[in-house]
Amino acid sequence: MTKGSDAILQRMMALHPKVIDLTLDRVWALLEKLDHPERKLPPVIHIAGTNGKGSTQAMIRAGLEQSGAKVHAYTSPHLARFHERIRLAGSLISEVALTDILDRCYQANGPDPITYFEITTVAGLLAFAETPADFTLLEVGLGGRLDATNVIDKPAVTVITPIDLDHQQFLGDTLTAIAGEKAGIIKRGVPCVVGPQHDECMDVIERTAARLSAPLLAHGQHWHVSQERGRLIYQDETGLLDLPLPALPGPHQIMNAGAAIAALRVLRRDELDCEAALTNAYWPARMEHLTVGTLVDLAAPADLWLDGGHNPAAGRALAATLRQQPPRPTHLICGMLNTKDIGGYLAPLAEVADSLTAVSIPDEVNTIPADQTAEASRAVGLTATVALDVKSAISKIKAKNPNARILICGSLYLAGHVLRENSKN
Repeated sequence: MTKGSDAILQRMMALHPKVIDLTLDRVWALLEKLDHPERKLPPVIHIAGTNGKGSTQAMIRAGLEQSGAKVHAYTSPHLARFHERIRLAGSLISEVALTDILDRCYQANGPDPITYFEITTVAGLLAFAETPADFTLLEVGLGGRLDATNVIDKPAVTVITPIDLDHQQFLGDTLTAIAGEKAGIIKRGVPCVVGPQHDECMDVIERTAARLSAPLLAHGQHWHVSQERGRLIYQDETGLLDLPLPALPGPHQIMNAGAAIAALRVLRRDELDCEAALTNAYWPARMEHLTVGTLVDLAAPADLWLDGGHNPAAGRALAATLRQQPPRPTHLICGMLNTKDIGGYLAPLAEVADSLTAVSIPDEVNTIPADQTAEASRAVGLTATVALDVKSAISKIKAKNPNARILICGSLYLAGHVLRENSKN
């Protein structure tokens, strides 16, 4: 990334002492100064949930783009570079456009306090409002009710993917409390697609939808999805679809695909669009098989994989995905943040991995030190050692197990570091 956008992003970090401070007041104030770009967007699909938001968004986008639609997409956090957060009419925002839009937001906001996520979300909305497109996909950053993306009065459809425990320090320490925050994206009269949920989460969603007269399309009630004989079978009140399995690996992607298809059906897309949603979707660092790059060369002939999941539900999904892979010794390289439930994440993986090499996440003040990650790994039954960095960990595993499957996991921040490192010449 060149100096322009990077320098502005650094200045934005200093506008508010807290990284996260959930309220919409500062966002509304800046949107008003910019003449309300949130009111000038193409039809919005707003997506919240604990796990599966990004994958579901990627599938919806692939389905919409199949027939030539131009689609804006907003997601966070980024992995390798900030530009990934803002996709304009199908393409990542350019450095020139990003620098311009960030500078305009920074100047409009002035010295007023605003968090980094809030002002960069407003920048994304401003870019979307000024670029012609057919649809806008907005992924919630944290929670929903007070998230900076939750400023759209009348989206075309909302989507709530599976809700589980995560970010309890901000969203509450019960599933009911967290579901209340996620359900905050439901809008009066707007259809809401709901993925599989714990009973207490579904109760909250149903009550919120009833209060707002928002039609629900809930998994297990209004739509069903399953894997049968190597195909994905989707059924709702309008009929049955027999489709290829998702390109994104893992059994949990069946449910994400179902939610994406349900949203596409609300938007009146046809079977070809639904098929493209499954076959054309790409979402990095979600059980991604790395095949080219510096770290891939270092690992060869071992197989190198990358996953950014970081909570207990993600650990369970990753373990289930590994069980579906061809038999092969599996060795983890793991680094996590100290805001995460490391024991809950690692416990399912202890059943499918042969070892874990712990690393600290580079340049992250909130990283769990590698020796503590190793200690937590041993506590759940994993054989664990420590390495100075990812390169050292790969080399150590390869020396002992040259034909292993090496999976780097535990954090999107670690995943971003790996993608940057892997792309170096």
